[in-house]
Amino acid sequence: MSTNANIASAATSTTTPTPAAGRMPVYFLSHGGGPWPYIDGVREQYATTERAFRALPARLPAKPAAILVITGHWEAAEFSVSTAARPPMEYDYSGFPAHTYQIDYPAPGSPALAERVAALLGEAGVTALGDARRGFDHGTFVPVGLMYPEADVPVVKLSLKSSYDPLEHIRIGQALQPLRDEGVLIIGSGLTYHNMRGFGRDESTRVAVAFERYLSDAIQQTEGAARNQLLVDWQHAPGARLAHPQEDHLLPLMVVAGAAGNDAGKVLVVENVMKVPMASYEFGGAS
Repeated sequence: MSTNANIASAATSTTTPTPAAGRMPVYFLSHGGGPWPYIDGVREQYATTERAFRALPARLPAKPAAILVITGHWEAAEFSVSTAARPPMEYDYSGFPAHTYQIDYPAPGSPALAERVAALLGEAGVTALGDARRGFDHGTFVPVGLMYPEADVPVVKLSLKSSYDPLEHIRIGQALQPLRDEGVLIIGSGLTYHNMRGFGRDESTRVAVAFERYLSDAIQQTEGAARNQLLVDWQHAPGARLAHPQEDHLLPLMVVAGAAGNDAGKVLVVENVMKVPMASYEFGGAS
């Protein structure tokens, strides 16, 4: 199907993913800088994150039928879903070693899941567009590749909407909640701190710590409505615009929070890299 065609009627497969037993948790994962697991000397800085990501499959009730990733590296004028059966790679970074432009994560896509995502969004009054060309950026292949190095779980991507409305992204997540009972693992991939000019600066530590504290307090609220309101009001948090001059890497958390329903979140891991903390969160997972 052509790029940006409406996928509700154009998926190439009618086979739905086989449901896994038990409701899936949802995750917001701080994916780190570029293709770090593939670079000696950089990978070691993310040792705690790597261990946490590799351990995630053991926290799930079953192996996912498929994974839906909302990444801070894809935004569009309208919500869009990747529909390729064999997604390509997206080397959306620069200045890294030559071998990092040869990385291949050959997980299949799932036109059936793309169709299901479009249907759920359609029921919520949102038109989802299909993109048959979109591939795996490092916000996708880094965390998912660490979780499933055999690349044997289908992966579909959902874009952000470039309007950056936090409430709209929460509502999209709410529309996607049924996927959790259909064996689909929902992952928001971004960063709790994403100011390219601030990485490595001493003064950024205080900003990043204060902002992450706001987020961790928000996600641990026991009522979904209270949590979501704090996330909608994120710009009132200490250092908000210093932590996120542009909120593309924060908005995946909004989608995940919507999909979490009333499941309280918890801090899964915090890694300190380049003088700032990068936190990942889990909702509805194992105790």
